[in-house]
Amino acid sequence: MTKHSKSPTAAYKASGGFETSTGTLYVSKPYRSKASKKLRALITFAPRKSTFDITNDRSSSNEFRTYVRSIETNGHALNLHFATMFSQDAVTLALSDAVLVLSTGICVPFAKALKRGWIRYYWTGVILQHLLQTTILFTAIYWTFNRDWPWVQSGYLTLHSLVMIMKMHSYITVNGQLHSVSEQANDLLASMRTATKAVGGWEEAMAVAQAKQRELEAPQNSSSSQLSTPPNGNSSTSESTPNGTPDVPEGMSTSYVDVKTANALRKRLAAVAAQSQSAPQDSDVGVRTVHNLNKDSSPLKDASINGTSTFIVEADDLPEGLHPHPLVYHPDPQISDMAKDYSELQSELLSSGPTYVRWPDNITWKNFAVYQLIPTLVYELEYPRTDRIRPLYVFEKTVATFGTFALLYTVTESFILPYTPRADQSFLRSLLDLALPFMIAYILLFFIIFECICNGFAELSYFADRQFYEDWSVLTLHRWNSTSWDEFSRKWNKPVHTFLLRHVYAATIMSYRFSRSTAMFVTFLLSACAHELVMVVVTRKVRMYLFTLQLIQIPLIVIGRTPAIKRNKLMGNVVFWLGLYAGFPLLCVAYVAY
Repeated sequence: MTKHSKSPTAAYKASGGFETSTGTLYVSKPYRSKASKKLRALITFAPRKSTFDITNDRSSSNEFRTYVRSIETNGHALNLHFATMFSQDAVTLALSDAVLVLSTGICVPFAKALKRGWIRYYWTGVILQHLLQTTILFTAIYWTFNRDWPWVQSGYLTLHSLVMIMKMHSYITVNGQLHSVSEQANDLLASMRTATKAVGGWEEAMAVAQAKQRELEAPQNSSSSQLSTPPNGNSSTSESTPNGTPDVPEGMSTSYVDVKTANALRKRLAAVAAQSQSAPQDSDVGVRTVHNLNKDSSPLKDASINGTSTFIVEADDLPEGLHPHPLVYHPDPQISDMAKDYSELQSELLSSGPTYVRWPDNITWKNFAVYQLIPTLVYELEYPRTDRIRPLYVFEKTVATFGTFALLYTVTESFILPYTPRADQSFLRSLLDLALPFMIAYILLFFIIFECICNGFAELSYFADRQFYEDWSVLTLHRWNSTSWDEFSRKWNKPVHTFLLRHVYAATIMSYRFSRSTAMFVTFLLSACAHELVMVVVTRKVRMYLFTLQLIQIPLIVIGRTPAIKRNKLMGNVVFWLGLYAGFPLLCVAYVAY
């Protein structure tokens, strides 16, 4: 070093900088080298440790070293104050939850009473249904206040009560509506029998209709025979008549299908036959029996059209509801129209396959127990099913549930509860402190419920429809970006959305002739009431903050549907995420501090 040059530290101090105890140099302004006359920023290297290094004495003060700090302080990885709080009275909570779930079993005798005609669904059944649901819900709420549980236990039992109420409502409503359809079908069948008296009676009308059906099908059979006759004029199958038409027993209703469709039909018919054989023989209404469904007398008869393997389907051997009533072919328009309406009503009483469950054969304890396991809030006669349970998949979702819950617990214990807002604390500061932790906690909780728990129960119940949420986006690029609140409400929670869509939105339009706008308002109003009810139970306060924010979504949705906003998806996405980030801490501050 020359006598005209300064040492690095001297030059550094001359530049107005300072050095910390850890050796970090901060330069407030560049210094000018006398040797080169150039401005230089001082950069020095010294032995230092990274922030996350466990040998760094200062690393224990870092927020990301929660587990290490907790072990050093308390002897265990996590602070268990929160665990002690939410595990309080755990046995009583578990027993209460079990009683809640078992109480929903009253739906089965209720549905059987509808089946036997002891109760008419409209309107006696509807009134009893809502009284039953209201009683169960408010009994659970009263019990939470009686036990004086903390907010976790109270919130859990209230939310689970709402879930059970929705499942009960869907089960009773669907069976009640099908009971009404069955009564309409029976009344219409009686009217058809009365109408046929004017044309010679029921048997004569059936014979005329079958003759008309064969007459209508004759040109199709003739066309098929021309296609199936080879150039030498010989039939392509030994089971065909001399003109090339497959040999079909007289009076049998038929249709032609390809090999793939035939195989599918064989599987469906076999399932129907198995269900029919296991059903009670004295059942007045049930799955229609497929008689003599064996290798020698299958309703699928081999044939050939134009050299291609084809099959004839005996329509009369299919379950009632899969084919129209024979009287739809009757020349009398009044009888034909009634038969068409009757066929449509019968199709509503039958599931879409593949086993074709028919109402009221679904009203069993086993069917209801399986429905309770299936992670859906909408009841159907039949769901798409998987063929097996994958133990490794169940194990994966179980591990993911507990692992993600550990992260959720850490975020709640370390970054939310210590920053619980107070009335004397700055409102803005509370929002900033809680915005990111609440957003992380929300995403973790979303993952636990809709990805882990729902998929786990779906696997155990052989439920094949696993779309419990969508990507929150109208785009098809699999980006988790909603551009409006109505899009988010449709996609983030599919089970609740489908329930509200069928049993609130569509029901009010069909039953009360509401407009779409009015039905949407009623749907949001009911949802807002349910959300506010949970907050009342959890906080023991009636503030209506969440109720108000829920209803504010309606004008936001209307604004978001304007062309100017819909075209600017980036702006919509920014507004959506700002609202999502601000919403959770805003509610926390409002309910806790005010």
